[in-house]
Amino acid sequence: MKLVVQVRLLPTPVQAAALEATLHACNEAASWVSEVAFAKDVKRNFALREHTYSQVKEGWGLGAQAAQHVIKKTCDAYTTLKANLKAGNLGKPWSKRYRRAAEKPIRFRPEGAQPYDDRMLSWQITERTVSLWTLSGRVKNAAFTASPEHLARLALYRKGESDLLYRDGMWFLNATCEVPEAEPNTSAEEFLGIDLGIVNIATTSDGEIMAGRHLNRGRLRERTLRTRLQRKNTPSAKRRLKKRRRKEARRAKDINHKIAKHVVAEAERTGRGIALEDLTGIRERVRLRKPQRATHSSWAFAQLGSFIAYKARKAGVPVVHVDPAYTSRTCAECGHIDKANRVSQAWFACRSCGFVGHADRNGSRNIRARAEQLWRRGAQSTVPDPPPNPGRGTRRKRSTTASGARCASPGLQSRVR
Repeated sequence: MKLVVQVRLLPTPVQAAALEATLHACNEAASWVSEVAFAKDVKRNFALREHTYSQVKEGWGLGAQAAQHVIKKTCDAYTTLKANLKAGNLGKPWSKRYRRAAEKPIRFRPEGAQPYDDRMLSWQITERTVSLWTLSGRVKNAAFTASPEHLARLALYRKGESDLLYRDGMWFLNATCEVPEAEPNTSAEEFLGIDLGIVNIATTSDGEIMAGRHLNRGRLRERTLRTRLQRKNTPSAKRRLKKRRRKEARRAKDINHKIAKHVVAEAERTGRGIALEDLTGIRERVRLRKPQRATHSSWAFAQLGSFIAYKARKAGVPVVHVDPAYTSRTCAECGHIDKANRVSQAWFACRSCGFVGHADRNGSRNIRARAEQLWRRGAQSTVPDPPPNPGRGTRRKRSTTASGARCASPGLQSRVR
């Protein structure tokens, strides 16, 4: 399993100037290569080298390895762009955003990340220094710092390329590590259901609630401050905006890491798997009023799901993704489905058996039950259809009568129908 370890570089002023000049030259060369690739419609690595390799070396003074990485970086950028266009992440083909991305060559920021391989970069982990290639020669004994856990992972598992990047006045190296996965627990019979949400970030089928009140208040405070500073539009306001950017994202990422670590540790301790909802495309399916859109768009559910998935793989815990349809309207006690069962955001009251409980806890129990059913059947079954009369005012969430589940466990299909 590949993991990325980020360490912070502590270069001297002379070293930092050499790194900055190198980064600017590499990205300027990448932008020129991108123009050639777009004009000639050549976006494969080896084919593009025939048109640009010599010019990149002579025009910007890059070494052989750096020139190859510049060309490969450009090809990878076009591959990513093509995938995003195909997936609809940049809008419809007739939209302005789609045309703006597809009808002109890719431009690279002057301080964009640059890949380094072992010929251009050498690590001295015990001394906490690195040696990097630059335009002005080899920069040796550049200090770096990282947590003890990251240092141990670097020493044991570092393999492959590292990316040099500059962000917010700081230098970083992102190193790729090949971390071995634990033996998968194929004998798990029970699952820990996780209901993801905005008010409560994660609710487990054991009844534990990880509330998002603190995070949501911070997001609202940041959004309000951002709006006021943008209206001022003064130099000092712009400086404050630049200083505070990504603060909200860092806070959300830290909270998601803590929640994922806790969930995986609990599942591993009890010998269970983890059941999650398949929320792919939820932003396109859900329509909200304008005041709710910002909160919904800032919901980092995909990040939390990916954190849980990779931590579970590392620990050998199976993860099953189930269809989320009607999990919030289904009674976990009797299975009755009715829109009126969800009396409020917080509470669930079954119209059939009279069961009353926390709505998110009820949903996590339904997720757990679906995952256990799929696991017992070898992930070959489909999520059960709603009854013919699902309740007052209830509309089907999906036009199809059955949908699949994604299972992130060895021995199970990655996508079944």
